[in-house]
Amino acid sequence: MTREFEVRREQDLPASPEQVWAAVATGAGNLGWLYPMEVEPRLGGKVTRAESTVVAWEPPSHFAARATLGDEFSNTLSYRIEPVDGGTSHLRMGIHWVHEGVWDEVWDRKADAAEKHVDFYQHGLAEYLRHFAARPAVYVKAARPEPTADPADFAALRRRLGLTEGTAVGDRLRLDVPGPGGGTEEVVVDWLSPDFVGLRGPHTLYRFFNGSTWNTPIWLAHHLFAEDTDEQQTTKAWNAWLNDPQA
Repeated sequence: MTREFEVRREQDLPASPEQVWAAVATGAGNLGWLYPMEVEPRLGGKVTRAESTVVAWEPPSHFAARATLGDEFSNTLSYRIEPVDGGTSHLRMGIHWVHEGVWDEVWDRKADAAEKHVDFYQHGLAEYLRHFAARPAVYVKAARPEPTADPADFAALRRRLGLTEGTAVGDRLRLDVPGPGGGTEEVVVDWLSPDFVGLRGPHTLYRFFNGSTWNTPIWLAHHLFAEDTDEQQTTKAWNAWLNDPQA
């Protein structure tokens, strides 16, 4: 039995089509808002994440990549970029899954996670283009070793970040940043939901991911734009922060 699932989003972005293209269709751009994903710049080129292949390459207007798993699964990611007056752009993105076989509660959970993650990442794209466009980024990821199904675990992390019941998007907080070059930093809450927290610092997009909604580990993924960032030491510091048994 064939089951299809789609996520489609449209957004206006504060950047030219060329800047948006650089953000979504290059490895350097993806580090600034998404995750490491190198793109071989040609039709038929390889995309490192999930062993995808470029199936549309029309800079700066249309990029698409498709991943397949035998005859059982395919996942196509597509971006269409249109110029708008004033040097800005309109982006239409889509993810199209095709699954052959039994669609059970695991796939329902994956579909729900995909849709919510898309919203968070597309917001992050706008934040990147608005505040950090074209700046080299270091991607730092850390995760807890075990999955959780308890919402209290992420609630505790939110309190540790200084969030309260009354915190709203746009509020400013003081964040204790671990690792080399760390210290207390003023950040802006740019995204807040039961599943994700986004904080924007002067040189960083901080991203925190709940696991309890989908019975996965709590994790974080930050995009750091400071020129002197030590990726290895910073990753080590955030791993220690996230897994501190005393926190």
